Amino acid sequence: MAKRDSMSIMNEYKNAPKKEEVVSERKLKVAIIGTGWIADAHINKYKEMSDVEVVALADLVPGKAEKFAEKWDITGARCYLSHKELLDAETELDAVSICTYNRTHAECTIYALNKGVNVLCEKPMSVTLEEALEMRRAEKKSGKILSIGFQPRMDPNMKKIKEIVESGVLGDIYYIQTGGGRRRGIPTPFGTTFIEDKTAGIGAMGDIGCYSLDMVLNAIGYPKPLTVSGYKSDFFGKDPKSYPWHPEYAEVFGVEDFAAGFIRLEGGIILDFRIAWAMNLDTPGDTIIMGKKGSLRIPSTECWNGSVGGPMRIYSEMAGSQVCTEIPIIQSPDLFYEKIRSFLDAVITGGKAPVPSEQIIINQAIIDGIIKSAELGKEIEVDIPEI
Repeated sequence: MAKRDSMSIMNEYKNAPKKEEVVSERKLKVAIIGTGWIADAHINKYKEMSDVEVVALADLVPGKAEKFAEKWDITGARCYLSHKELLDAETELDAVSICTYNRTHAECTIYALNKGVNVLCEKPMSVTLEEALEMRRAEKKSGKILSIGFQPRMDPNMKKIKEIVESGVLGDIYYIQTGGGRRRGIPTPFGTTFIEDKTAGIGAMGDIGCYSLDMVLNAIGYPKPLTVSGYKSDFFGKDPKSYPWHPEYAEVFGVEDFAAGFIRLEGGIILDFRIAWAMNLDTPGDTIIMGKKGSLRIPSTECWNGSVGGPMRIYSEMAGSQVCTEIPIIQSPDLFYEKIRSFLDAVITGGKAPVPSEQIIINQAIIDGIIKSAELGKEIEVDIPEI
């Protein structure tokens, strides 16, 4: 057998294995509710799939769905002015993408599930814990699939974090530091829907904070939060200088641009979390998972959006010596494609949601707890009822 050099072996390790897709024997009938900018990412991937037909679109703004259909050359797609009109009229849908404002995620998702349609809901799952619980109840009652749009979950580097924790090399986990941020990154290139309370409801936590929470909570099995002490601020969001071309945006800013939380989890684990859309800093720090046998450092990035910023490192002891093991970065596939394809594969096979709602409810409970704690100015207990 011919010997392989170390470089070829390393290259194999860095490339993620391709996931085998499940292809439907017939075209899946899919609808998109909400045709804003995130819907562009959905339709772009749906059009790459030979077994998918986007048959209907809905948007509250008159003419917007029609312009979207024309832009993407979706011949024959029927257009509606509300999710209710679409779901009442389209009785043979296999799935729907919910791409609406944060504040309407729950309403649209619940209506679709009650109509017997599988749902891929964009992040954040909802604005409040109460909404997330109602979504889960509707999912269980319908027997359909509800998956939440966390594409970083598809990243092989994120999967490697979970593998490291589950391998036992770190031992029992007792402390986690996580989060991320952008020095200047309030998302307003498409208007104010991300920053107004009436449409967004939550800010940096719902946009990118949910990703960093999922990165570590998924790795440790999603234990429930017991207590939360939270803080949030909006110093940059309310400063007209943050919007050189649209200083009036400061007047409507109604969410948080920075948040932090100290969370006690089941199993005696402490979670120290912070997230920022804007700050006078390049990064609020790396993610650190500390265990009794070793610790894992996951480098952050200067414009964090759910990615690993460089090779991860495990710090431990071996034969009495302190050692550091570097984990190479694995080349990622198209994560947005994988997010949508894994959802459709579950629809075809009747499998489980790739990002299940029963997990993301816990994610949402922490965000909800930080908001409530910050407003009350004290630590609060978190209660997540069984469904």
